[in-house]
Amino acid sequence: MHCHVYASFRKSGTYLWLDDPERLEKLPDALRQLLGELRFVLHVELQRDRALPHQDAGRIMDNLRAQGWHLQLPPGEDGN
Repeated sequence: MHCHVYASFRKSGTYLWLDDPERLEKLPDALRQLLGELRFVLHVELQRDRALPHQDAGRIMDNLRAQGWHLQLPPGEDGN
């Protein structure tokens, strides 16, 4: 699965994963307000068994399929 990852300027250590960069324009208003301005940081081919720091690839993929985006909060803020 192709993923586009953006970092929040407003909330350090917070990343938004998208399956399609055009979804930036369709994010919920509350999420857009929380994140503020975003900068592109990474394009990655994600696989369910791929090891990622602080995140589960399967969970990201499930969220991308369900809603088109995944919010990665800093460690300790996401309940993990």
